[in-house]
Amino acid sequence: MKTTHFKAFITCLTLILIFGCTPKEKPKKKYNVLFVSIDDLKPTLGVYGDTIVHSPNIDALAAEGITFREAFCQAAVCAPSRASLMTGVRPDSTRVWHLGDKFREINPNAVTMPQYFSKHGYHTVNIGKIFHNYMPDSVSWDEPDLRPSRYLKKDWLKRDGETFYISPKVNASQALKRDSLLKLRPVRYADGWNTGPAWEAADVHDTLYYDGAQNELAKKTLTRLAKMDKPFYMGLGYFRPHLPFAVPKKYWDLYDPKNIPLANNPNIPKNAPLQSMNSMYELRHYDGFSYLPKPTQPYEMPLDTIQKLRQGYYASVSYIDALLGQLVEYMKQIGIYDNTIIVVWGDHGWKLGDHNSWGKMTNYNIDLKVPVIIRHPEQKNKGISSYAITELVDLFPTLCELVDIEVPNYMQGTSLVPLFENPEQDWKSAAFSQFHRRPKVSADGKRYMGYSINTAKYHYIEWYSWNAKKGIRGELKDIELYDRVKDPYETINIAVGDSLNQIKQELSAQMVNGWVSALPK
Repeated sequence: MKTTHFKAFITCLTLILIFGCTPKEKPKKKYNVLFVSIDDLKPTLGVYGDTIVHSPNIDALAAEGITFREAFCQAAVCAPSRASLMTGVRPDSTRVWHLGDKFREINPNAVTMPQYFSKHGYHTVNIGKIFHNYMPDSVSWDEPDLRPSRYLKKDWLKRDGETFYISPKVNASQALKRDSLLKLRPVRYADGWNTGPAWEAADVHDTLYYDGAQNELAKKTLTRLAKMDKPFYMGLGYFRPHLPFAVPKKYWDLYDPKNIPLANNPNIPKNAPLQSMNSMYELRHYDGFSYLPKPTQPYEMPLDTIQKLRQGYYASVSYIDALLGQLVEYMKQIGIYDNTIIVVWGDHGWKLGDHNSWGKMTNYNIDLKVPVIIRHPEQKNKGISSYAITELVDLFPTLCELVDIEVPNYMQGTSLVPLFENPEQDWKSAAFSQFHRRPKVSADGKRYMGYSINTAKYHYIEWYSWNAKKGIRGELKDIELYDRVKDPYETINIAVGDSLNQIKQELSAQMVNGWVSALPK
């Protein structure tokens, strides 16, 4: 052996003995994750074809990423939808079926997305609403439930970010109402603070409303996280456009309420069963709306009130859009934007007079369809849209694959990463959702579970009686069928009669076979 070769051999052998392997390049730092939840956000965005809304910042983010145009939530209400998304399994597996169900009490050993990322070397931080408001789930985060300093008052620790107003008069009224409510029952949603008007348009700086204040906290936190020697996963949950529509006046001024079109489907679907509709108790809770009956009963809301509510929703969307734009610009300034995956999602849709109703809590697509936008720093195909059927339960495995973490084998969703390369490829044949209709809010005082399946052509729903204690379905009570192509606003239930029996049988069988049978081939 030549002397030079022998020296090289000795050098390599020495490196192996010292380091246990041959020398390698320094591994590239893993991508950070900014996981942005926008409460009650339906696809009211320019990138989804809404020509009225002002959403330039989210649209700009979409222009760098991929927009999923046919995304569905698993349940059209906060707690079940978020529990499913954050654990990667569906509501019948989480057993979170309505607002009061707490997934951590039901399954103490559940592993959430931030928990899983923390186990794989990520520093996880929570600001705002990621799980349900009063369930921040400290187990999931290295830094749970961070809040702006001025909201850390003792009496506000159980209060939700959506309940704050600017008006001193409203604040005084809230305190009086809360005292009265807590005397009647000491344990209440939002600790009794969720009272007040359905809207507010104070002429103040963005940071004086809660979402703006927590946006500033997010900036400070990102500055700190950027200096860490490990990647971060930040869950940032904005509270608007959830009621009340309380946002700075300048966002209301973006819209002339008379120019915002009214709902395309202002009536309950023809032939729809009573249990299909929500009760509107959410809006009824706010000042001046206690007169509202259930949507199944006739009522007349003044046109100017309808216009005001629709304007408030749009103003709230634009407020959050502006805040997210400010945050993205700040990420660029501190040098972390180019190494951060950003996911923007809504937890369910929202009716703005659609189906004679306001709010969510149905199995109709106005409530099930949600925005999902993912921006990856090194995405080759930028500004693309996918019309493949996708679901919120897909986000957990998708993010695992994007950051090169092993996908847990119990996931009930599918990684969307292949759609980044080819958004037009064959994908899922259906999306699955459900809704638990409780006796105190159902039109006939009975309990139901409604199961929904959406294919490219049809939306099929089966309603069963439901045993809440055992968590099992009983007798089939009603079915609904909507033609998604001919009747996209779901105005007529065509399940009535025998003319479509074969289609109903096929969809029912597909529902029984479940989500596994609908996976991409």
